[in-house]
Amino acid sequence: MQDYELKSILGQYDIAVTGTRKTRGAILCDTDKGLLLLKEIDISQAKIPALLEVYEYLEKQGYMQADFPMKNTEGGYVSYAEDGGRYMLKCWASGRECDTRRTSELLKAAGNLAKIHLLLRKKAGHGAPAAVHMKDEYMRHNRELKKVRKFMRGVSPKGEFEFAFLKYFDGMYRWADTALNVLENSSYDALYEESIVGTYIAHGEYNHHNIIMEQLPGANILMTTNFERLKRDVQIEDLYYFLRKILEKQNWKERLGDNIINAYSAINPVTKDEMEYLKIRFIYPEKFWKLADSYYRSNKAWISAKSIEKINTAIRQTEEKERFLNNIFSFHL
Repeated sequence: MQDYELKSILGQYDIAVTGTRKTRGAILCDTDKGLLLLKEIDISQAKIPALLEVYEYLEKQGYMQADFPMKNTEGGYVSYAEDGGRYMLKCWASGRECDTRRTSELLKAAGNLAKIHLLLRKKAGHGAPAAVHMKDEYMRHNRELKKVRKFMRGVSPKGEFEFAFLKYFDGMYRWADTALNVLENSSYDALYEESIVGTYIAHGEYNHHNIIMEQLPGANILMTTNFERLKRDVQIEDLYYFLRKILEKQNWKERLGDNIINAYSAINPVTKDEMEYLKIRFIYPEKFWKLADSYYRSNKAWISAKSIEKINTAIRQTEEKERFLNNIFSFHL
């Protein structure tokens, strides 16, 4: 963003800006109203009212640890650049992202998620989009995995990524097929229906990047950010996503995973059906699918060393994940 564009957007707010600096996909602004963050939004126009409704409801309920958007001088929450880009200016914290190596922060983040879920049931976000049914999602993923395999078989010469994918495809696909079979014999349909009809709002991207830890005199504050991916869905999906991101970094440590689930459940008890949901989600080889999907959509003439490292890690960690599923969910493939 050019300086004149930044000034044009910030000029639409009743604030005095003393400094700006770039951060992850946004601009941090030092102002007379405190630290603010200017971020371009890429969600549909139809989703914005639901997003604002959720923010307003959280604030009314006294949940102040969120990146609430500020109104511009015209009374709106969305400001426009000359090129048509849409921006929000949001309250921000001067702390750092949640540290995936600090168990205390992870447990605090799990408890925070439980509080958000309890607040966001039936009360706000009625216009939020409904999540895709998990069976439809997994059937599509499985078709895509087979499509990538078919494509790779025709690639010549094959690189390290293609060799690893094809060598371990059958074993990884067995996990994918098992997840779908377990799903079809589960209570998921009832959970999904209750969540969609009852307007149970999930954050949609609850990970360590969107959790800010700020240390203030006499208190450690946690701020939840970036609700733009919110949706009507089985809320425990957020806990799965958070857990998967952490456990992939922590080599699927059972005690850590169990403690995070317990920290969430201490505030918002996890039901038997929700535990079954978590089990199904963990059975599916999501990381393997994501890497295959990314490969298929990329420039296949050059595969980065990082992608090769990631697929080898996903394959290697399958045994660790199986141990986790056995010890936490009593599941055997």
